[in-house]
Parts: sequence; C-alpha cells; structure tokens
Amino acid sequence: MKYFIYLFLMNNKLFILFIFSVLYVSCANKGQGPTGGKKDEIPPRVMKELPANSSLHFDKKEIRVMFDENISLEKLNENVIVSPPQTRPPTIVAYGKNLHIQFNDTLQANTTYSIDFGNAIVDLNEKNPLKNYIFAFSTGDRIDTLKVSGALLNASDLNPVSGALAGIYANTRPDDSLFITKPFLRIGRTDENGRFSINNMHEGDYKIYALGDVSNDFHYNPGESMAMYDSVVVPVVEPHVFADTIWKDTVTVDTVVQRNGFMYLPDNIELLYFKENLKRQYFVKSERKTPVSFTLFFNAKADSLPELTPLNFDWDGKYIIQKNNTLDTLTYWLADSTLWQTDTLKMQMKYLKTDSAFLPAAQTDTVAVIYRRPRRETKQKNADQLTFKTNIENNFDVYKSITTAFYEPLQNIAPEKVKLKEKVDTVFKQLQYEWRPMDSTNMSFNIIYKWEPEKSYQLEIDSGAFVSIYNKTNIKSSTNFKIRSLEEYSSVRVIIVPFNEQVVLQILDAKDVPVATLPAVEQGALFEYMKPGDYYLRMFVDENGNGVWDTGNLAPRRQPEKVFYLNKKLTLMANWEFEETWSNWGSEPLTQQKPKELQKDVSKKR
Repeated sequence: MKYFIYLFLMNNKLFILFIFSVLYVSCANKGQGPTGGKKDEIPPRVMKELPANSSLHFDKKEIRVMFDENISLEKLNENVIVSPPQTRPPTIVAYGKNLHIQFNDTLQANTTYSIDFGNAIVDLNEKNPLKNYIFAFSTGDRIDTLKVSGALLNASDLNPVSGALAGIYANTRPDDSLFITKPFLRIGRTDENGRFSINNMHEGDYKIYALGDVSNDFHYNPGESMAMYDSVVVPVVEPHVFADTIWKDTVTVDTVVQRNGFMYLPDNIELLYFKENLKRQYFVKSERKTPVSFTLFFNAKADSLPELTPLNFDWDGKYIIQKNNTLDTLTYWLADSTLWQTDTLKMQMKYLKTDSAFLPAAQTDTVAVIYRRPRRETKQKNADQLTFKTNIENNFDVYKSITTAFYEPLQNIAPEKVKLKEKVDTVFKQLQYEWRPMDSTNMSFNIIYKWEPEKSYQLEIDSGAFVSIYNKTNIKSSTNFKIRSLEEYSSVRVIIVPFNEQVVLQILDAKDVPVATLPAVEQGALFEYMKPGDYYLRMFVDENGNGVWDTGNLAPRRQPEKVFYLNKKLTLMANWEFEETWSNWGSEPLTQQKPKELQKDVSKKR
C-alpha cells in the first residue's frame, strides 16, 4: 500500500512540474503573440452599395457602401475627387464596415457624377488601400462613360507633379475666359507619377487644363500654377485586344492570354505645369543690423527704386545704394556719422504696390528703421581694419578669375597696389592683368588673367590699397596659389541632330542642377574644364533668344519654352574628351525622357 501511495505522489509531482513548465513558457511568450501567420495584404472588398453603383435617376442625399472588414479613411482631401466639383463637398465618414457619403450641395439635373476615392479607403489594421474605387451615378437616364488621361509634368524640368487638378471645359469659346471665371465641368487629380484620368465624360469637344487650386474654387486665379493644352480634346472609345502575361516565376513566362476590351482615348495627353511671372509687389520688412546701413526688402522684382523722404534726418548726398538686379533688396549705406548715431530713422516711402489682381497702384508707407544697440558694446579687435574675401584656393581652376568682395563700400582704390605675380624658377615676376569692377558700390571686383596650367602665382595687396567710405584701410596681404593641371579635367562636345540654333544646352549634376550652359552650335558645343564624374544633359528651345528659360503666359496662350532631356548618364573621366551626339531630340514622349534617378515629385513647390 505504501508503495502505491509513493508512486502516486511521485507521478503527481511530475504532473505538477509539467503544468508549471507549460505556464512558464506561455508567460514568457506572452509578449510575442501569435507567430508564423501571414501578414494581411488584401484590401477591403465592396460587399454592397446602396443605391447600386451606376444608378440612374439618382435623387438621394446619401450613399452607403458596405465592406467585408472594418475600414478607415486616409487623407480625404488629397485622395477624393468629386466630379463635377461641388462648392460644398460631401461629408464622407467611415464607421465599422460602412462608408457613408452625405451630399451637402444640390445635384445638377441630367448629369453623371463620379466619386473617385483614390487610395483613401484602407482596412483598419494593416492600412491596405482599395485603390481607385469609383462610385458613379446619374441624375438623368444615362451614365456617361468616356474618359481621357495623361500626365502632368513640371515645365522647367519634366518632373511629375502630384496632387494637382486636371479639368475640362466644353469647347464653346475661343479664349480661356471659362478657365478664369467658371469651375471645371469635370476633374481628376494627378497621382505620384503625375498621371491623371478625367472620367465619365460626355461626347463632345473639350479644352483641358491643369491647376494648382490654392483658392479651392476649381478655376484659375492669378498666381496659381497651371497648364493648358493646345489641342481640342475629343474623347472616344475603341475596341482593343489586350495581352495579359502569366508568369511561371519572376523570370519565366508561362502563357500570354489575349482578352477583348476597350481603349479610352486620348490616353497620352502631356500637360506642362508652370507659374506665370506674376508676383505681388509689396514691402516686406526693413532691417538694420549695424548703425551704418539698413536694408529694405520687397516681395517682387521692381522696375524702379522707391522714393524715400526723410522725416527726422537729412541725408542728401550722404548715402550709397547697394541694389541687386531685380531691385527687391536694397541696402543703404550711411556716409554721415550723425546718421549712425540716430537709432531710429523715420522716412516716407512711395512705391508701386500690386493688389490681389496683380494691378499696380501708388502706395505710401511710413517706415521706421531701428538699430537696437547691445547693452554692452565692446570694441572689436582690428575694428578700423578694412576686411575682404577672395575666392582663391591653393589649387585654382584654370577657367576662373579672382573675385574680391568687400564688406562695405569703397571711396578710394589704388589698383597699382594690387600685384599679380607668376613664379619663375624661385622668384615671382609681376604680371599685367585686367581689373574689372562688378557693381556700382565698389564692393566687388574681378582680377582677370589667362592662367597657365600647373603654374604658381601670387596675389599681393599692399596696405592702403583700399579705403572705405568709413576711412577703414586694408593691411598688407599675400596669397599663393597654383593652377590645376589640364589632365585633371574632362571635356565633352555635344552635337544635336537635327541642329536648331535656338537650342541652349545644359550639363546637369546628380541633383539636376546646371553646372554649365552653352548655346548649341552646328559643329558641337564644347564643354571644357569639367571635373570628372557623372552628369546629365538637358536642353531648352530659347524662342525669344534671351539665353534663359522662360515660363508661359495664359493671356496670349504662350506655352513655356520647351525642355528636353537625354535619357542617359554621361560619365566623364579625367584627361578625356568625349563626344555625344543627341539624335532625334524631342521625339520621345516627355514622360519617358528624364532619367529615373533625376525624377522627383515637385508638387510641394507649386
């Protein structure tokens, strides 16, 4: 009897230990949750629509759509397009497995409506989008089913533009007045590749535009980015045989299956997105960081200087204006000590200001330019010394000129005290060079000389060579530098076929930024002194011959100047001259021209 009791107790101990082991393991794995399950990648499925999709004689105020799983909505404003556009957009909400659409605006009679949800509908847990779900209905007795599609590209660099509207108007007027005054008839929105589709169109002739609709009124307002298509669009549908490829694996084709369907044309519309040279002109701010100068900032380019009338000071003949080429940043250097000591300079300023319609009108402002002195002013070391900077480096490029930039205007210059020397054997021999002022305030100069590769030079500036309007003088300085060897450079000759004398060629770096620009010539434009590396090639057709790319203009229906890319990379190596023939430029669709590695979405810039 004792023996059986002993066995029972021993077996129960083993059982108890087993139970504790299982509990311990399950507790240890508690944080991991279920493992080995496949991630849900299936988007929500539509189970029922009330009323049915493509309903006729629609007279409801709401739509309900039921799905097979719980859903949520992502970025409604960026994804959902209601066409025709409505002044008061519908209220769209998701709860559980249901989507609810409540109309807030009156529906037009005998009109086909479509609600394109883009990627807005996702499942609640994994956020898998139900892509391009469209609910359509008609308030009349037919559903319009035609559509046109294409791509929107930034005119200056052919980058895709996402999030912009593409819309149509009936071709009833010879001008663009509808685009300026009336909402689009139907709209679509561009995706991340710049692609758009305008759905549920009626038969007819249409004009098509694109719009960065900042004002949210579905038509163009001055200052918004836009695009206009030069041809009238006629939507058609044609039977078409499509080929579907079935793959055995990622590299092997199993079969090619043909199926009958329809093509909706045109499907290759290319719109070039641009912003007119319209910018409202107004005074932005004044700034006075030092007692001897102040700066006025304006929002746009100006044709003339503002008229300043002092109110609490006299400065006739006692100032110098430093201005940029566009006259929107103006620095006034004060040449009288009584002005420096006046902390607040009050003046009346007259200039042309533009209103919201970009119409100029005379504006008069009172401006107070204030210098806030630090609580404790300390005299800086060498405060009476005139300082400047140059672009000289130890290894200097053979094609560069020396630039000198001063931090305040000069009143006296002695170029004879600026000596350029070449090292011959062990001594420096003085050279003749060209001294060229670069602005009207005597603050920037170029020293121009034809350098010899691999030669050593010295720029020596004697003390007192420069005197500022504040009687500061420079100290003596000497800078040695050497010109790079020609073997460190590469060059490329670009020949375009067919030749067009209006073409301007640009070599671009890996960031799509021009590093060299030349007009096309028949024997080939030679880009010299290029640093070895990877580059790309772009051109624009300079129709007005001003040497720069020009944007478009709506009123005369002038498109931006045409831009084309060579769809390949140029790899330049040191001490090599390359030749690149660009044949049949402009023959490929614009959407296929720009190298993929340069493409980026420019929608944030519009």
